Amino acid sequence: MLENIRLSFQGIWSHKMRSFLTMLGVIIGIASIIAIVSTIKGTNEQIKQNLIGAGNNNVSVTLRQGEDDYYMDQGLPQQVTVLKDDMKERLHHLDHVVNASFYYNRPYVDGIKRGSIRLDSGKACGIDTDYLNTSGYVISDGRGFVKSDYSDIHKVVLLDETAAVTLFDAGSALGNTIEIRGEPFTVVGLIKKAESFQPVIHSMEDYYTYYQDASGTVLMPDVCWPIVFQFDEPQNVVLRAESTESMSTVGKEAAKIMNEAVLDKEGDVKYKAEDLLKKARELQELSASTNNLLLCVAGISLLVGGIGVMNIMLVSVTERTSEIGLKKAIGARKRRILAQFLTEAAVLTSIGGVLGVVAGIILAKVISKVSQTPVAISVPAIFGSVGFSVVIGILFGLLPSIKASNLNPIEALRRE
Repeated sequence: MLENIRLSFQGIWSHKMRSFLTMLGVIIGIASIIAIVSTIKGTNEQIKQNLIGAGNNNVSVTLRQGEDDYYMDQGLPQQVTVLKDDMKERLHHLDHVVNASFYYNRPYVDGIKRGSIRLDSGKACGIDTDYLNTSGYVISDGRGFVKSDYSDIHKVVLLDETAAVTLFDAGSALGNTIEIRGEPFTVVGLIKKAESFQPVIHSMEDYYTYYQDASGTVLMPDVCWPIVFQFDEPQNVVLRAESTESMSTVGKEAAKIMNEAVLDKEGDVKYKAEDLLKKARELQELSASTNNLLLCVAGISLLVGGIGVMNIMLVSVTERTSEIGLKKAIGARKRRILAQFLTEAAVLTSIGGVLGVVAGIILAKVISKVSQTPVAISVPAIFGSVGFSVVIGILFGLLPSIKASNLNPIEALRRE
């Protein structure tokens, strides 16, 4: 085998230009596949991050009316009761759940202000003691809520960076007072996400989805919620799953438990989990269906490259007819001749495969730079491409190798 490989390199090197042109189809095909697969993988990761975020694996289960959030200004719906303690305990102990937190939520509150400065469409939440840890927030300045804030119903709030900058400009927000629908609250701390994440925004829909979280958030102890919003309201839950893959299962199981508090099972008001992972997969499948067509085109170029290998190997057999005849005359068997030409074809395409991988990585980086599309180099695709190029060489080198091994040594020696 080693002798066959040595002879293959010797033959390729002696016809450098012809060998390179033969490999060109394989190089282009492999480079195209590597670039497309890397772009697909990078795009899929971008889609998942844009929807799920920095990877904290949070699943929110909220009360919905049809496909929309329930309008909380109407108070607690008649067909929905408050969540019982045993339900909350069961949610904490669901499989694949690391932590769970119950909270009140208003996605748009117009009455958040400091003097004449207003936080337009700010988000307000009434949270329990587990909310910050479960949702992936950390205290960046000041303090978080303590037990006495809950037991003594202290009117205190935490602000995220957007809310703090909007309400207090460059000054410090800590210790100052804001109003929420006419009620004064003291700012005791500032919060931020434990992992910074900025989604890639390509459309107005992306912008709108991101803007909902970017308009500013104000958190208060959940015991203070009835002071501001004077209705009994349903609580939502945010759960932290063990992994991204378990988010969908966790969300469905949590919604099933919470819907035990819904009396009218046939109504359109129900607790539903926002299945971000499902949305990500749907978008990824849509992206993949387009990219699969590109992979088919790249596969055609590989086929063309394989035909080129077959052609040049047939030429090589014709050129080396006398050499083959001499080898067979001194006792070389068919399988020895077959192995030699198959090895030469496999070496030729494997070199093309390696060069194609290098070209594909460079091409992927260029595409990323020009189109601002993320890429993620796929290691399995690299090894798979090189292996596939060897297979191409063996398949398309088989016919010339059989032809060489079947030559009649007497007739082969006669030919010049």
